Amino acid sequence: MVIDSLNIDIETFSSVDLSKAGVYKYAQSEDFEVLLFAYAVNHGPVEVVDLAQGELLSKEVISALQDDRVKKWAFNANFERVCLSSYLGQSLSPESWYCTMVWSAYLGLPLSLEKAAQVLGSNEQKKIEGKSLIRYFSVPCKPTQLNGQRTRNLPSHDRIKWRGFKEYNKQDVETEIAIQNRLSHFPMPDFEWSHYHLDQFINDYGIEVDPILVNQAIKFDKQLREENMKRSIQLTELENPNSPTQLKEWLNHQGLPIKSLAKKEVERELVDATGFVKEVLELRQELSKSSVRKYHAMENVRGEDQRARGLLQFYGANRTGRYSGRLIQVQNLRRNNLTNLELARDLVREGNFQELELVYDSPSDVLSQLIRTAFIPKKEHRFIISDFSAIEARVLAWLAGESWRLKAFEAGADIYCQSASQMFHVPVEKNGVNGHLRQKGKISELACGYQGSVGALKAMGAIEMGLEEAELKGIVDSWRFANPHIVQFWWDMDEAVKQVVKSRETIYLKSLILTYEKGMLFIELPSGRRLAYPKPKMGQNRFGAESVTYEGIALGKKWERIESYGGKFVENVVQAIARDILAETMQRLAAAGYHIVMHVHDEVVLEVPIGESSIEEVNEIMREQPKWADGLPLDADGFECLFYQKD
Repeated sequence: MVIDSLNIDIETFSSVDLSKAGVYKYAQSEDFEVLLFAYAVNHGPVEVVDLAQGELLSKEVISALQDDRVKKWAFNANFERVCLSSYLGQSLSPESWYCTMVWSAYLGLPLSLEKAAQVLGSNEQKKIEGKSLIRYFSVPCKPTQLNGQRTRNLPSHDRIKWRGFKEYNKQDVETEIAIQNRLSHFPMPDFEWSHYHLDQFINDYGIEVDPILVNQAIKFDKQLREENMKRSIQLTELENPNSPTQLKEWLNHQGLPIKSLAKKEVERELVDATGFVKEVLELRQELSKSSVRKYHAMENVRGEDQRARGLLQFYGANRTGRYSGRLIQVQNLRRNNLTNLELARDLVREGNFQELELVYDSPSDVLSQLIRTAFIPKKEHRFIISDFSAIEARVLAWLAGESWRLKAFEAGADIYCQSASQMFHVPVEKNGVNGHLRQKGKISELACGYQGSVGALKAMGAIEMGLEEAELKGIVDSWRFANPHIVQFWWDMDEAVKQVVKSRETIYLKSLILTYEKGMLFIELPSGRRLAYPKPKMGQNRFGAESVTYEGIALGKKWERIESYGGKFVENVVQAIARDILAETMQRLAAAGYHIVMHVHDEVVLEVPIGESSIEEVNEIMREQPKWADGLPLDADGFECLFYQKD
């Protein structure tokens, strides 16, 4: 029989914690083992190979796994591919692997096999008891007198559970095939699969971590926390001064009736605090810093070759298709603003903690700022880092046809100054004439582009920046008056979405195509990719006006009905187009021979041999317009370094 496709699900064992270390390190463990291999050939009946009890994969199946002409399908295919690469002792190329989880995300569905099956109403749904079976057979068990002090459960320890585990393994493939059949009405474009395959190559390649810096930072953090806790106990005489309940009660007794120990609340109280109270609040700030936990995450993830892999999630944000972070969460690394980053880094690497405490006011803050610098290029290489300039603002202006903004971008002008100048009808120069207005231009740019109002300005920190609450409404009005085409784009989008949901007709808006198909609202982007909104219908917003709602993943990863509006749909579209530009740019960089080791938001990090290529060569590739984005003024800037940092 000719094998054209395989649908696969495997069950495995490893003593490495998958949730903390990721699949690459998980599969490198000496005790890693593939227990069960369930598969279907060409969507036929599902077979289960009991590898744990001596059964073997057929030569035909092994050949199909190694053959890049055979399509391999799995839900979260990265897990199956990496684990089977370890099992077979050879690296399986991502190019013939396809992921039903990614396809689900493309259509706005959950990134969980069980939840995706439930949402799609599939007859094949995962059994709840599967999770307990995984805990029993796939992870180490606690040794007890009852289990004979064993640290692992084998098939022989519970034959009934093992039969259930095999059935669960089989059912996963059946569920995955059922989902695939349901999704087949809405195929994912070939170019998106190409982006997925490149993402897998980037995750496979990984990025090197500096083990000396990581180990010393963990050691110093532990020392700092012990010192700070000791001093805090000495000052407060509390059993646990890190307990919010205990500390609030102590502060109340000192005449400070603080309602919360949240970061902003503590910062506000510190302005007027004195004496021991001030010191205790400062210690509270130090003890509550959690960003240094990323050093522990790096320690967990880095492999034997010191490279961290699997840090990026393709289609992690399924509303827009943007990438998200995993394990170390590189998408939310602390910015560095130390004047001498290299000095601080050297002091930590050398273990010179005493001098670090003398030079810097807050050593824990230094550790937090140094997290980025733990990512390093391999020997005889350096990083070239290039970042798109104001990509969302450019895409928004291009889509809406806001000509003055496009001209400003083409001229290389400071958009915050130009925005303030347009808002207040006077020339504005950074650190020059009317320079004080630039701040208002900046905050309005950050808050107002997607129909944000006073609340958005506050959320962006307008009050903390020194703006008066009474002037916020005026700033919003001024920005909207200066950008009439963007404002009109919100209302046009709002009306178009409502019209499509009500009438099921196709509507063309700017370079977008809005359609309703088989219970899905689609917005086709200029790239040809489509944003999906499942089960849209008309509802009513909190103001009593009609609005469009759809089903999706909300806060807390819950699947529920979400209300939206014109500005929010515009935000989705703009961020999605910015993502498409990044994805195409990475394809060009890879085709030019560059190794992409990481990308964060609109920035790419390349590992390049010293003496080869230049920043400008990379920036030129970044600035290339996609064929579908005629007239969009792109710009990028970059720098090179020997450890990851913000310029």
